[in-house]
Amino acid sequence: MKLATFTHGGKTRIGAVVGDEIADLTAKGLPSSMLALLEGEEAAIAAARAAVDAAPRLALSAVRLEAPIARPPKILAVGLNYRAHAEECGMPIPVFPVIFNKQSTSASGPFDLVHRPRESVELDYEGELAVVIGKRCRRVPAAKARSVVAGYAVANDVSVRDWQIRVPTMTMGKSWDTHCPFGPWITTRDEIADPHALDLKTWVNGELRQNANTSDLIFNTDVIIEHLSTAFTLEPGDVIVTGTPSGVGLWMNPKGWIKDGDVVRIEIAGLGAIENRIVDEPEGTVRY
Repeated sequence: MKLATFTHGGKTRIGAVVGDEIADLTAKGLPSSMLALLEGEEAAIAAARAAVDAAPRLALSAVRLEAPIARPPKILAVGLNYRAHAEECGMPIPVFPVIFNKQSTSASGPFDLVHRPRESVELDYEGELAVVIGKRCRRVPAAKARSVVAGYAVANDVSVRDWQIRVPTMTMGKSWDTHCPFGPWITTRDEIADPHALDLKTWVNGELRQNANTSDLIFNTDVIIEHLSTAFTLEPGDVIVTGTPSGVGLWMNPKGWIKDGDVVRIEIAGLGAIENRIVDEPEGTVRY
């Protein structure tokens, strides 16, 4: 099942994508927010699945797909998690997962605009597999990790490189508004036989920049969940972006920064694709 958040007629609700249509699950009595649905854990997912056939349908082309979860409780990210990427960075293979946060306000839709900040021109892309947690959990062994996963999505860990490398924590360079587009929907875990055997491709203006497979992950999704949940509770709706393969703009010669007018498309086999146009940060983002 492909669970999406969509807006139609000025109202935002959730649905299940079936071919080129979306079944309106909210119209069948399910919540209007994905977070509320996921908080119902496996019983709510089962209720959604049972409602699909009888739910009213809309053409997918007639709706606006939003970020599957408008404000994830946590967005956790893993750095240097593909062998080929660690090698292109000239860095040793990590012994432990390199974890950092992206703020929840960076979440944005699968086809939304991404802002290039006024304070930097070193804007970069990172195509990544995202894991969406579907169960409140703590100290999950790797062997049981997939039981707490609601599903998977495509993500772009947009990075402001000069702000990222100023200090070791990376948080500021990874958390600008609009800098975590993901989606286009959450593909439930039952549809993905092996999350560690998925082709991932990133194009910039039609040029293939990243071409990899999740089999190159240093720490796979099971190990990441075990590692994170050792320290703190994972909650329904938490999003884990699992690292990017080689081919980012930072390590191109000359640098492959993305700029106003560029289009970044990221596709993962079985999960769909997201596509975001880059624009210089518009007026009106100042609020105080």
